Amino acid sequence: MFPWLWIWAPQWRLPLSGDVAQDIEPVFNAFFKGIKPEAGNGRIEAKAMDVASYGRQLGLLTDLLVDLAERTLPASGRDDATLQEIKRIRAEIEAIKQTEYAAQDEALVAQVRAVRARGGQRAARLSKRLAAPAAGGR
Repeated sequence: MFPWLWIWAPQWRLPLSGDVAQDIEPVFNAFFKGIKPEAGNGRIEAKAMDVASYGRQLGLLTDLLVDLAERTLPASGRDDATLQEIKRIRAEIEAIKQTEYAAQDEALVAQVRAVRARGGQRAARLSKRLAAPAAGGR
């Protein structure tokens, strides 16, 4: 038996069409492929990433390695090319960071200037917030 409003609810099916099944996962693992499924316990790996990212962990290990090598190599009388390469990589990464931070700073300054140029209550609130001392003593 047809519903009484069936004429106003047609269902059209074109060739190669039909119902769509989509997996919607609330965790955004689809965007980050850094933790492989075979990498031990995935939950532990994800929680470790919350504590310190791979970049932060590698940065700390690099700093430690360079510090230890600088103390050890002069005593042994040799200059290791690998240490120089690690220092070069570290300096290049720091330069990338500084460039990105500078670009973020410039974008922020441009946004603040744009708000102030428009004026109004929003500009007054922004100026007041920027003039207030930062929370936490920073």
